Amino acid sequence: MTNSFDAVIIGGGILGTSISYFLSCLNDSKKIAVIEQAQNVAFHTSGRNTGKVHAPYLYNPERKKLFAKSAFHGYEMWETYAGLKKLPFKRDGVVEVSVDEKGINVLEKHLKWGKENGLDERDIELLNGEEIKKIEPEIECESALCVYRDASTDYAILAKSIMNDSQNNGTEFLFNSKVTKIKKEKNRLTVTLNDKDEIFAKFLINAAGGESIDIAHDMGVAEKLADVHFRGEYWKAPKEYNNITKSSVYSVPEFPEYPFLDPHWILRADGSCEIGPNAVPVFSPYGYDTAKNIREFIPKMLEMLGSGARKAIFDRRFQELAISEMQSSMSKARMIGRVKKFLPKIDPDKITEKGTAGIRSSVINEEGKFVPDAVLEKGEMSFHILNYNSPGATGALPFSAHIVNHLDKTGLFANERQDAKCGPWKFAEIIEKIQSRD
Repeated sequence: MTNSFDAVIIGGGILGTSISYFLSCLNDSKKIAVIEQAQNVAFHTSGRNTGKVHAPYLYNPERKKLFAKSAFHGYEMWETYAGLKKLPFKRDGVVEVSVDEKGINVLEKHLKWGKENGLDERDIELLNGEEIKKIEPEIECESALCVYRDASTDYAILAKSIMNDSQNNGTEFLFNSKVTKIKKEKNRLTVTLNDKDEIFAKFLINAAGGESIDIAHDMGVAEKLADVHFRGEYWKAPKEYNNITKSSVYSVPEFPEYPFLDPHWILRADGSCEIGPNAVPVFSPYGYDTAKNIREFIPKMLEMLGSGARKAIFDRRFQELAISEMQSSMSKARMIGRVKKFLPKIDPDKITEKGTAGIRSSVINEEGKFVPDAVLEKGEMSFHILNYNSPGATGALPFSAHIVNHLDKTGLFANERQDAKCGPWKFAEIIEKIQSRD
C-alpha cells in the first residue's frame, strides 16, 4: 500500500467516490486515496436510500441552491452514465399529493420552485383530484403535482462503477480503514487508520457523511455546528402491489423545517415497491440496532447538550414529531396508515417484510435550527463537506465536479487540464452548466 498521497478523501459514499473520479481525471500525476471504514463503497447512506433520482421541485431555489442546481444537472448526468454502462435507470416519475385543500398551496409553491430550478411544462404539472385519476386510478387526493423528470436507480451499483473508473485513473481505495487520528505537521497531515497504520497527505477532503462533523471538529473546523442522526425505516410491499401505481407517490410534507418525512409509496428500479421512510432519532450514524444506540447514547447526548442542538431537542414541536416517528417505528399499522390516506387499497396485513434501514445526519447551527443546504468549510490543508443530504446522491456527479473545480481555482490542485475528458463529459462543460445557473 502506498503511504504518501497528494490528496486523501475520507468517505467512500457516492460523494467521496465521485470526487475521487473527477480529481483523478484532472490530475493524472497526483496520488489520490479514498479511505472507507466499510468493506465497499456506498455501504451506508448512499446504498441505503430509495434510489430516486430527484427532480428539484422540493428545494427552495434560494435556501437549497446547491442541492437544487446539482439535482437538476445530476439527473441528465446519471441518465447518460447509466445508459453508457448499462446500469439501472428507470424514468418512472413521482406524484406529490395533497389529501386536503390546505396542501394545495404547498403544491403550487413546489410547482413554482421546480420551474425556477429548471423544470419546464413537459417535466411538471399540477392536476386536480379528478385529473390524476385518469393517470393513477388508485390515488385518492384533492390535488397532485406530477413530476415526470424523476427516475429510479441503484446508487450502490452506480457508486461501484464510478469507483472502478476512478481506480482505472490510479486512485487507491483503502477499505476497512477507520480514521482514528489526524495530526497536522508543517507541510503534511498524518492520518492514522485503525489506531495503528499511518498514511501521509498534503491535503484532506472530508466527505465522511454521518461522521463529517466529528472529523471537522477534530481538525478545528465548524466547531459551532452540531449534528443529529435519523434512521429511516422501510416496509416491503408484496408483488401484488407492484403495479398499483406507475410512479412513486409522496405526500405534502407537513413540517418541512424539520427532517421528518411522511412515508412515501416508492417504486424501485427493479420494479418492487416499498413504504417509507420514517425518521427515528438515533445516537450514531451507524445506529441501525438498539445495542449500538445504547452504547452511543450518553456521549452523543453530552455532545448535543453542549451545542446548538440543545435548543432543537428541547423544542416542543421537535419532541412531538420525534415521538410520533418512534411510534411509527414500533407500529407497522401506524406507518402504513399514512400511505393509506392516498392509496386506500393498501392492506397492512399483507405487508410483512421490513426493508433496509438507512441513516441520515442533519446539521444544526448554534441557534438550534436545521441547516437547509450543504455547508462547505475550508480548513488548514483540508476541505470539509458537511450536511450533504437528499438529494445528495442525485446531484453527486455535478456537485463533485463543482468541488474539484473550486479546489483547483484556489490553487490547491492547480493543473492545465480543465478540458479533460471525464467519461462521457468534458469537465469544463459540466462546470459551465453549473455556473450558468448562478
